[in-house]
Amino acid sequence: MSQPYTLHTAATPNGRKISIMLEELDVPYEVRVVSFKEAEQKQPDYVRLNPNGRIPTLVDHEGGDFAIFESGAILLYLAEKHGRFMPSDARGKSLVTQWLMFQMAGVGPMQGQAGVFYRYAEEKIPFAIHRYQNETKRLYGVLDRRLGAVDYLAGDYSIADMATYPWVVGHDWVGVSIDGLDNLAAWLARVGERAAVQRGMKVPAEVSDGSRVDTARSLLQR
Repeated sequence: MSQPYTLHTAATPNGRKISIMLEELDVPYEVRVVSFKEAEQKQPDYVRLNPNGRIPTLVDHEGGDFAIFESGAILLYLAEKHGRFMPSDARGKSLVTQWLMFQMAGVGPMQGQAGVFYRYAEEKIPFAIHRYQNETKRLYGVLDRRLGAVDYLAGDYSIADMATYPWVVGHDWVGVSIDGLDNLAAWLARVGERAAVQRGMKVPAEVSDGSRVDTARSLLQR
């Protein structure tokens, strides 16, 4: 029997947001690894699911195939559908959405660019490296101040935390220290202790030959 969801993903923070959410919901799903090496995200069959040609994409098979692209939109869809990790009142929803958008518009793009210029650019441009590292650190400071007042970004654990954790946990990779950001460090530890987060961060499973993998959640480490 096919799984109710298919997650098209890769080993990136945006992909891991969704595997964490699916693990938190404890729902079965199929994983399809999108090979960047083979540019599978640009192939016509995939672009029909995700017009932007990026990962992740989630396909909900219940009641007919329905594809959702953009990681924040996927989190919102799953939270609404399952009635979890998103408050039901307007202000509670707004608070979660505010911090989700903070990650989508701030932490993700800035830390992503920090990684590009720090790790991947053939020409190392100090101005660009420092610009994006410094902005990432500034955004971390916003998170740290918020987490001095609450345990989780919207008060209770929510999709805002799931969206932000996979990015911030990789701070060393982009050369950004969290020294002195004790509230942020404590939040990383708190979120990282969750069993579902640990499982979700392992999706997709390692593939030694770089080939496409089609596997059910039951085959992953749990």
